[in-house]
Amino acid sequence: QVRPMESGGGSVQAGGSLRLSCQASSYSRQCMGWFRQAPGKEREWVGMIDPSGSTDYSDSVKGRFTISRDNTKNILYLDMNTLKPEDAAMYYCAAGSYRICPSRDPASFIYWGPGTQVTVSS
Repeated sequence: QVRPMESGGGSVQAGGSLRLSCQASSYSRQCMGWFRQAPGKEREWVGMIDPSGSTDYSDSVKGRFTISRDNTKNILYLDMNTLKPEDAAMYYCAAGSYRICPSRDPASFIYWGPGTQVTVSS
């Protein structure tokens, strides 16, 4: 298992969009999750995709964020639209056994990327 690696973070104005990427190995057979953590707050589940391609999202991002993957490149994406200042955080990609889906508990995910920072200005 290769550690996931996120990219694509940056600064954007409220209402804007960003696409985060996560390079991972064998994720098509794993439960993949996106999490975020703002300073002084607990790590928060954003969404997940299971091996069948089914996705689920937290209520705070549902309708604005989309998780997808490119099987040919082993890349997971998090498309974030209509960003709000409260979306600003360090975003993490995580992988775990397919058996844990649809867990929202960070402790269920074994492999974590180093994170990528998202800043949203009002």
